[in-house]
Amino acid sequence: SLGNLNLEGKLSADISSLAELQILDLTSNSKLSGSLPSNIGNLRKLTTLNLMECGFSGEIPESIGSLEQLITLSLNSNKFSGTIPASIGRLSKLNWFDIADNQIEGTIPVSNGTSSHGLDMLLATKHFHFGNNKLSGDIPEKLFSSNMTLIHVLFDGNQFTGEIPNSLSLLTNLTVLRLDRNKLTGDIPSSLNNLTRLKELYLADNRLTGSLPNLSSLTSLYTLDVSNNQLTFSLIPSWISTLGSLSTLYESTFLFLQYICVYIYSCVCLQRKNGPLLDRRMEGIQLEGPIPIFLFTPTLLQTVVLKRNQLDATLDFGTNYSNQLESVDLQDNEITNYKLAANKGIQVILADNPVCREAGNQQRDFCKEIQPSTDFSVPQINCSPCGQGREPSPACRCVYPITGKFIFRSPSFSGFSNNTNFIMLQQGIEDFFRNPSYQVDSVAIRNFKETATGHQLLVDLLLFPLDKESFIQTEMNSAISAFSTHTYNPPPIFGPYIFRADQYRPFSGGSISINIGIVIGAVVGAVVLVMLLSIAGIYGLRQKKRAEKATGQNNPFAKWNQSTSSVDAPQLTGAKAFTFEELRKCTDNFSEANDVGGGGYGKVYKGILPSGKLLAIKRAQQGSSQGELEFKTEIELLSRVHHKNVVKLLGFCFDRSEQMLVYEYIPNGSLTDGLSGKNGIRLDWTRRLKIALGSSKGLAYLHELADPPIIHRDIKSNNILLDENLNAKVADFGLSKLVGDPERNHVTTQVKGTMGYLDPEYYMTNQLTEKSDVYGFGVVMLELLTGKSPIVGGKYVVKEVKAKMDKSRNLYDLQELVATTIIANSENLNGFEKYVDLALRCVDGEGVKRPSMGEVVKEIENIMQLAGLNPYIDSATNSRTYEEASKGSGDPYG
Repeated sequence: SLGNLNLEGKLSADISSLAELQILDLTSNSKLSGSLPSNIGNLRKLTTLNLMECGFSGEIPESIGSLEQLITLSLNSNKFSGTIPASIGRLSKLNWFDIADNQIEGTIPVSNGTSSHGLDMLLATKHFHFGNNKLSGDIPEKLFSSNMTLIHVLFDGNQFTGEIPNSLSLLTNLTVLRLDRNKLTGDIPSSLNNLTRLKELYLADNRLTGSLPNLSSLTSLYTLDVSNNQLTFSLIPSWISTLGSLSTLYESTFLFLQYICVYIYSCVCLQRKNGPLLDRRMEGIQLEGPIPIFLFTPTLLQTVVLKRNQLDATLDFGTNYSNQLESVDLQDNEITNYKLAANKGIQVILADNPVCREAGNQQRDFCKEIQPSTDFSVPQINCSPCGQGREPSPACRCVYPITGKFIFRSPSFSGFSNNTNFIMLQQGIEDFFRNPSYQVDSVAIRNFKETATGHQLLVDLLLFPLDKESFIQTEMNSAISAFSTHTYNPPPIFGPYIFRADQYRPFSGGSISINIGIVIGAVVGAVVLVMLLSIAGIYGLRQKKRAEKATGQNNPFAKWNQSTSSVDAPQLTGAKAFTFEELRKCTDNFSEANDVGGGGYGKVYKGILPSGKLLAIKRAQQGSSQGELEFKTEIELLSRVHHKNVVKLLGFCFDRSEQMLVYEYIPNGSLTDGLSGKNGIRLDWTRRLKIALGSSKGLAYLHELADPPIIHRDIKSNNILLDENLNAKVADFGLSKLVGDPERNHVTTQVKGTMGYLDPEYYMTNQLTEKSDVYGFGVVMLELLTGKSPIVGGKYVVKEVKAKMDKSRNLYDLQELVATTIIANSENLNGFEKYVDLALRCVDGEGVKRPSMGEVVKEIENIMQLAGLNPYIDSATNSRTYEEASKGSGDPYG
């Protein structure tokens, strides 16, 4: 990759001589100019042509159609003009076709009697990104067929005319369709109802007429925008109520229909004064009448903004409003009364309504004028300033990060009230860059903004270098290339994206004026030279390895030294060193039959020693330095940990570049398996309480009696294993933290964990304490209660329980959420309410308000006694001896 090097000049015709070239990536060199040489078609082995964010101009050469191995063609954000070459239709392997943000004009070419080529021939292509050009004419009916695999069709911001082609309905894999900001006419085709996977449909700012067709089959639809058209008035279509995925009624972002009536699922309709609606926003459009209760019922609804209208009467949410609802802004209307919602977590803004002019209401929260945020940023870590253009990393090291901006072209959500989406994004990026080839230590995302038009989301990204002040050139190229080639994929809710990398500060001394062909040739030549030198050294290297082999077999740490690893050899207590050959034999050469799942950094295999003893063997992905760090951490921690509720480490293998951990075999798998029924075990209330007690004891031991104390950092149901007696054992220490150990800060200053279990306070502040584990354990308690994963269908179990709970009713009125195997024996659920109270204290937003794990153990023991169970039957001692044990006289957690 030659991306982001501040190169300037033109792409020489000499490029055609590099016949073996497979990837040409010049991303983000804005000073490159001129037209593409016509002989670029000679690069017949090219699979990736990425010229995004450069300054190239002129027409796209017809010869690009000769690049028949091409998979990625990214020409977006340049100054290309002219028409789309019909020859591109010859690229049968093309997956990504992006020409957005140029000055390309004319019609879309399709095959016909005079031309055998056209874009309708691109059957393997998944992405048509043509937005923000000058394309015109009809969108050809022949362009789309049932043989195509398109998932994104982005034609927004052009000059297309005519009707929307019915053939779009044949694209059954389509998830995003953007035809907004064109000059399309006619009716919206009813055949769009066939696009059952569609998540986002933008038809705004056209000249469409008629009424909105029945789209009831689009049950996955998040976003529907048909604003600023000439649609005729109609009553409420009853099918609107079936679109349970619709997320937001928010100004100019989500559900923008021509009439507010379509939002309402009854015969009541908010009438529009003075003719048709022409404003794209729902605010300031002279709506009047009462607000129907049904407005708030879509399952995933989070935000409603209908300010500056003439809505009147009483604001009443009813009893069936969305439990995801977070914000309702009705400023400057004629609301005369407000019936408070049961969920006090909803932010209601009624400033400048008659109800707020009443003396008793003027100081109430709902009468205060609050401006919803239009941007969001993760709180910055409290580090000292760095100076010299450097930035503090999450570990407060002053370094030069790679910086840039994501532009998400069609995100399936709006607003920043729910930071779960951003946590998910950051964790996904961190997980991706754990691959050691990228040399990335940590990641930060900041400054989220929604564009005023275009429905796009902007996000700043920082990638911090591993164990040094700055990236070297090849490391920077590799990281940026992951985005430009779309090797990295964000969570689906963020949709398609481009990444604009900033000039890397250590390399920003000035522009480099060069012949690009010569540079690429030099790179290729250097690679060949390195290969020759490598071959020349093979013989000597083999001789050296033979000499080292005997030493390595006798000393399991022979390879674990500063010359081959950045990680010191672990300090062990009683763990056996297995050879690779021993573990290969006991797993039948790591056969698929013995593959029992995944661990913190690799696969887990079942093994049998010659003695008949069963083992669980975690085998790391080869060559993972991040895995090596987790490997060493887990050996050190588990070799010192001895407790019946913590999985036992039997040994390890660091041989032949393999990294394996050997544990006792736990026959009933994980708690996740138990709750899903995968292991065939029926978990009633009694068994769930026993599991909660056992896992809390293991975690309390780690926090309060291990030496040194340990924070697990990834407590979740998948990391709690169940033995043959359903005793719970805490497992997987790959992310663990030794409390108060400054030498391991590099392990702990990054936010790590699993979505749904992650402590929001830890995420927001980067301050890790034992209370972060308590939060994760609270989520596990709610999993035990409901039998469901913490996040299902966009719903978060913590919020669901809090929203549904009514302490004045039997079982807190949670019967709908509680697992059927618990409810089946509802006459014997003594202690249920105390269990729920404890779980919700554990997931309190403020860590200081959460109990310690020692306190959790005591309370679960009390709950078990209320349920008529003996919490001490499997323990040598109990929590009442905790005070003695803390002074060194024993282990209160069994």
